[in-house]
Amino acid sequence: MKTLMRIVAVLALLLVFTAVGFAQSDPLKVVTTTTQAADLARVLAGDLIELTPLMGAGVDPHLYKPTEADIVAMNETDIIVTSGLHLEGQFGEVLESLAESNVVIVTLAEEVQMQGFVLKLDMGNDVVVDDPHFWFDPRNFQLATTTFADALSATDPTHAETYQANATDYLTKLDLLFTWAQEALAQIPTEQRVLVTSHDAFGYYADAFGLEVRSVQGISTADEAGVGDIQAVVDFIVERNVPVLFVESSVPPQTINAVQQGVLAKGGKVDLGVRVLYSDAMGEVDAFGGNYLGMIAENTLTILQSFGLPVPPLPDELGIVFPAELLEEN
Repeated sequence: MKTLMRIVAVLALLLVFTAVGFAQSDPLKVVTTTTQAADLARVLAGDLIELTPLMGAGVDPHLYKPTEADIVAMNETDIIVTSGLHLEGQFGEVLESLAESNVVIVTLAEEVQMQGFVLKLDMGNDVVVDDPHFWFDPRNFQLATTTFADALSATDPTHAETYQANATDYLTKLDLLFTWAQEALAQIPTEQRVLVTSHDAFGYYADAFGLEVRSVQGISTADEAGVGDIQAVVDFIVERNVPVLFVESSVPPQTINAVQQGVLAKGGKVDLGVRVLYSDAMGEVDAFGGNYLGMIAENTLTILQSFGLPVPPLPDELGIVFPAELLEEN
């Protein structure tokens, strides 16, 4: 009888160790659509998850179409993280189909929308749409952080404490980033506080930091800019004496170049920004602008340098420092 009990005990221990080994060798699978979502997954979960980012640096989420490999990955994952508000315009049917399965779909903009912080854009002809670029206000990205951390905790309660601790630390950094950018951009003279860009991606950034925005294209890069759109921005720049306009990292520069040429043809003068602005996608993962904190900081740096203004040092607690080559490019 004792021998039988000993065998049972050993088998029980083997089952425990097997289960532990399985849990350790099979981390939570997470698929993200945008670069912002992928970065947030790394911040909150690190090595605790197996991350599959679908979009890379410079990829335009408005136009990105999921590949066959993407669809396979989404079908085999535990969590899919999307930005939402129709930013990923080509993913609608795929996500609708997956919603009927057991996969958890996290929409980062969900709490932003529930709290009433989504900006509306008047497209004319009584058509009003949601602006999907919510992340450009760090306070909105705080809501997205909490949403994602809660979803991870509910799906993987074993590591919930880690997810929540990482979220708490990150929320503090987002506070610091917001305050730094707000104080830095306050240097721009009132009459020059205009941000002219390729497409309408910076409404939340402008709203957060007291700027006015004007774009050549509409809310989506799928909307082509016509001659009339370009001429309207040319007239605006000449009338307002706007000193600088910006090309975006995920949008071809042709329209902005056309605007600059149009201003010159009318006897005006407008410079291009010292470098492109990150809009719908961040930079390469190992670049300074390859994470959310760096992206917002570098965009702010680029705007300040383009206006010929000094750049305040980043708070030490952010854990990031401007590379010398960025500070020298002025």
